[in-house]
Amino acid sequence: MSNQKLIDILTRLREKHITVDEARESLKGLPYQDLKYAKIDHHRGIRCGFPEVIFCQGKKPGQIAEIFRQLASINKTVLGTLADLQAYKAVKAVCPEVEYYEDARCLVLGMPEIPCYKGQVLIISAGTSDIPIAEEAMICAKAMGNPVEQIFDVGVAGIHRLLNHQETIQQAAVIIVVAGMEGALPSVVAGLTDRPVIAVPTSIGYGASFGGLAALLAMLNSCAAGIAVVNIDNGFGAAAMAASINRTAQILVKAGEI
Repeated sequence: MSNQKLIDILTRLREKHITVDEARESLKGLPYQDLKYAKIDHHRGIRCGFPEVIFCQGKKPGQIAEIFRQLASINKTVLGTLADLQAYKAVKAVCPEVEYYEDARCLVLGMPEIPCYKGQVLIISAGTSDIPIAEEAMICAKAMGNPVEQIFDVGVAGIHRLLNHQETIQQAAVIIVVAGMEGALPSVVAGLTDRPVIAVPTSIGYGASFGGLAALLAMLNSCAAGIAVVNIDNGFGAAAMAASINRTAQILVKAGEI
């Protein structure tokens, strides 16, 4: 449940549009709903700023569909990651308006039409092969209410391609950089800007890349200060971090602290 949903319920109760019993019925799923195979955290939107996200990998299509349906009953936006076509078909049967982003492997119901935050999230991919992970970061960031811009295939093998986008880089509030192989691009980007840089290593590369481990270690050992690094292929985690940065900045602006 989102903060806005809770505020709406309490406002309707205060204005006597609903009874105490009706308000209690609306809130009975807090803090979580037990489906036996899953305990849905309906309180997460209030605590963390965005509802619980469904990690679809390893779950049965029917389980995903029911979790999705329950989350959709009280949230404007519901997000599922690492979803396949079988999961999409199962969810669509109970939530016909759900959208499936095949490259990103994301399910989204209620993609925000207007961003919740002002800060632009810029997503940069080193190579074309890294785009699926960059797409996951992009779709998740949009679902979480961020305005998103993208620059794809500007890796260090042709650094002039990146340098042509310096104005866009400087205009971003947060930058997500997705790279496989040797994982050098986040260090380069962080050396060009004072914006927060979130590095995402991908599993793209030949044998000695060890499924993204080489890129991960390179990013963790970056000589550019202040880079945050998420797990291999974790576009969702990068988007969540970017949204957290934007959310915090907006809170501070409203409080007059920045």
